[in-house]
Amino acid sequence: MPPLTRAPRPGDVLRVARAASVQFSGDRALRFRVIRVHDWTTYRGWCWLDGYVLDRHGEAVDRRTIYVQPAGLWLLEPRQVPVQRRPVGARRPAVRRA
Repeated sequence: MPPLTRAPRPGDVLRVARAASVQFSGDRALRFRVIRVHDWTTYRGWCWLDGYVLDRHGEAVDRRTIYVQPAGLWLLEPRQVPVQRRPVGARRPAVRRA
């Protein structure tokens, strides 16, 4: 479980504990899937995140907006980049043969 070394991105699953904010110390630590990183004005080194609190099975149990220090977050799962697929019925480009 590496510490987050970049800005959080939508889709990231993070461990939010005391290092991110004292409000998440002890048994208040949580797993959090980011859905939005706000561009709101904050103190230096802090940010607002929207996302879902996850249970031990990875299911969303609560939607929250949290105020944290990204330097104190731990990356559990990086965001999944969707695979680009052709729409059904789309034609493939012609291949030229020599």
